[in-house]
Amino acid sequence: MDFITSEVAGGVRTITLNRPEVLNAINADMHWELEEAFNQFAAAADEHVCVITGNGRGFCAGSDLKAAVAEGRRPYPPHGYAGLIERFDCPKPLIAAVNGLALGGGFELALACDIIIAAESASFGLPEPLVGAVALGGGLHRLSRQIPLKQAMGMILSSRRVPAEEGYRLGFVTEVVPDPDLASATQRWCAEILRASPVSIRASKEIVMNGLKAPGIAAAMAAQPDDSAFQTWQNSEDAREGPRAFAEKRKPEWKGC
Repeated sequence: MDFITSEVAGGVRTITLNRPEVLNAINADMHWELEEAFNQFAAAADEHVCVITGNGRGFCAGSDLKAAVAEGRRPYPPHGYAGLIERFDCPKPLIAAVNGLALGGGFELALACDIIIAAESASFGLPEPLVGAVALGGGLHRLSRQIPLKQAMGMILSSRRVPAEEGYRLGFVTEVVPDPDLASATQRWCAEILRASPVSIRASKEIVMNGLKAPGIAAAMAAQPDDSAFQTWQNSEDAREGPRAFAEKRKPEWKGC
């Protein structure tokens, strides 16, 4: 890997965008490196959470336009921009630890995650129209679904950069922490997720995502028993281990299956 690093420890894969000299702007090769790293995470039975962050003072400034002009545009990998934007089938939790600017494709990458932890200095925006482009990497659709429509349209149409605290108030940021505490806060979130059954966590995420496609809560709940994630959880060893450990007053030993 030339443009990212990918490390695994304690059930957590940490993917770090590693082009700090250009605020981790994504070039063509980087898309494919990210695709490979996310594929490895998705396939690994012993990896339960993925953290995405950036090296240096930026999370990701979006697409590397200079590289695109110099090298020409190349097709995105199978899972789309950054190997993640169209990865709709990953039931494992994804956490964006945003350490600075998250603009354009960088913001879209963060929005594709389940949790966004932002340093106080972080800021977010979709400035594509300022360079004659459109935020087609999921940003338009995800932002307009994750916060009130009028607020989303305000950000989209003005290309305005929003600071972390405002992102928290709007609802697309999960937590804002002082810059020096970003790593420890991310570790805390990972530890809290890892306390629980991996099967239950994956089922919870899938049921939420599938339920959002239903016309209402009643329909979403009615569909739960037929959901493959629900059935996988219901037939898992973890579903039996949890009540057993509770009754025996001991810490559960999750099998992840």
